[in-house]
Amino acid sequence: MAPMTLGALAVPTYDDPRVVVPAPTAGAGNWAGAASAVLVDGTFWLTYRVRRPLDEGRGVTVVVARSDDGESFATVAEVHRDAFGCESFERPVLVPVPGVGWRLYLSCATPGSKHWWVDSLTAATPAELPGGQRRVVLPGDDTVAVKDPVLAHGPDGWQMWLCCHPLTEAGHEDRMTTRLLRSPDGLTWTDHGEVLAGRPGEWDARGARVTTVLPPVPGLPLTVLYDGRRDAAANWFETTGVATWDGTRLVAADRPPIASPHGDGAWRYASAVPLPDGRTRFYVEAARPDGAHDLVTLVR
Repeated sequence: MAPMTLGALAVPTYDDPRVVVPAPTAGAGNWAGAASAVLVDGTFWLTYRVRRPLDEGRGVTVVVARSDDGESFATVAEVHRDAFGCESFERPVLVPVPGVGWRLYLSCATPGSKHWWVDSLTAATPAELPGGQRRVVLPGDDTVAVKDPVLAHGPDGWQMWLCCHPLTEAGHEDRMTTRLLRSPDGLTWTDHGEVLAGRPGEWDARGARVTTVLPPVPGLPLTVLYDGRRDAAANWFETTGVATWDGTRLVAADRPPIASPHGDGAWRYASAVPLPDGRTRFYVEAARPDGAHDLVTLVR
């Protein structure tokens, strides 16, 4: 991977990535990815979705895994979509919860519809999450599907960047925007409005979904990576852009998106993990030549 710089920030571009989790099998639609990761007490914790469309249909399982080096992972727990009565999983998020243990947020598709909701499992350890306490976090409704949260928490509470798909116009449910939510406990959320949307006539015209917040750099505004696409035909094949916070909303950088040179070009669901030495490890779902998507990593 070679870096793309944005001032003092470094953003990854495709150049011989290291595969962390290969696609479950060859061919278009077979994906390992939609991952998020955290580094806690020297251990990398990774969670990702596995998609097998031909054998089982769409997102089948969510895997939780651990690693000492950020590259070689061992599975600790696995959650199957049947346990949630959903048609598919998309991006999961695993976070430590102070005084409680761990929480796994799950993006769940309502069977026979375009609706999604965000569910959760909470347990003392990652291994216990499949049998953990379940709670619906964001149900969505008849007008909006909600999924793919990006979460952080600190002394001032919890913050979420949430992907929203409007359901009010049939055939156009793939459109997406990002909204900002805040919470005192990570379970009850207050919506603070839309903060990122697609730009007419640009590569992200069909929608914009925040995927990760980059580590802060003194003197620079908060910066995120986000997924976008030009049209409905590019659904599932998103590429990655950069946006910065202007105090009210996120403003997309005027630059070409980051893409894979292979297959459908997908370079999406980036997750950034700050390292103790000041560098950042990225995890990204990337298209390979046969159209499958691998989960890859790089350090910048």
